[in-house]
Amino acid sequence: MNVLMVLTSHDQLGDTGHKTGFWLEEFAAPYYVLKAKGANVVLASPAGGQPPLDPKSDAPDAQTDATRRFKQDPAAQAALAATHKLADMKAAEFDAVFYPGGHGPLWDLAEDKHSISLIETMIAAGKPVAAVCHAPGVLRHVKGPDGKPLVAGKRVTGFTNTEEEAVGLTKVVPFLVEDMLKEHGGMYSKGPDWASYVLTDGLLITGQNPASSEAGAEALLKLL
Repeated sequence: MNVLMVLTSHDQLGDTGHKTGFWLEEFAAPYYVLKAKGANVVLASPAGGQPPLDPKSDAPDAQTDATRRFKQDPAAQAALAATHKLADMKAAEFDAVFYPGGHGPLWDLAEDKHSISLIETMIAAGKPVAAVCHAPGVLRHVKGPDGKPLVAGKRVTGFTNTEEEAVGLTKVVPFLVEDMLKEHGGMYSKGPDWASYVLTDGLLITGQNPASSEAGAEALLKLL
């Protein structure tokens, strides 16, 4: 079972002067859930190498069992520091793909032609795609086999407008995940802010926020 995990390479939070990147929990929790079931997890990013970590996800109040485990895991740290270039990844070599969030993907992966092509190819081949928190933003330009937006008519979720407002970045992000999913015809729904909420519709799995990352990986394993 080969699972590709795609992380952002974008580290600038708009023009605020602050850093962003991927959210540590949303990488670590799925990574260990998948590894526990014997999955071979391959890491990739647009630029390759070490993806930028959102510093807020490294703060003491953002730590979980999975993030603490990662910090004691030299092998996982080495794998993360040497992600493959996304352009070199071939969908045929993987059984599924998982996208961790953080704000970074809204800038790079949402617009990345290799990411868009990867998702379209995976879905067309009957292989599942999972994305949590801000990562459903990577579906922005993805089309289904019928040529319509992939999310059209599908039950989806993602970081809510109220969660974005709570972190004070509504005016900073290039687009709001909730609004984009609705505009593209997605049947968007959500749970309480900051609580785990995951939806599976066909081959597409979406999770609402960091708390949804572990359940998102478990939902992916169910499809596999």
